[in-house]
Amino acid sequence: MATRYFLSIPDADRARGSDADLSFTAISAEGFAAQLQAALRSDALFERWRAKQPDPDEVDPSLGATDPNAAVTGEQRDLRQDLTVVTALSGTVLKHRLRLLAGNGWELRDVTAA
Repeated sequence: MATRYFLSIPDADRARGSDADLSFTAISAEGFAAQLQAALRSDALFERWRAKQPDPDEVDPSLGATDPNAAVTGEQRDLRQDLTVVTALSGTVLKHRLRLLAGNGWELRDVTAA
């Protein structure tokens, strides 16, 4: 069952993870949406992160789950970017990908059934 997550990025310049190789490079709501959607549909971001871990074989493989039907839309509202994510992935996986991409530069606004 899919869930709809409403997210905000209050400051686009600060929405970067601690590792520049894994972080958002986008500056627009549409760019953030496209990069997050790609990170949810594919395990490429997870695999790059996993390869950087001290013992990659010890990483929980469930964090690498993907949803080929994940959809993310973005809209600029004043100075913040609002993203709507529809995915069957768990909140744990979504939050992990967001931390890699945006660090602490995002906010969860609401969650509903899709």
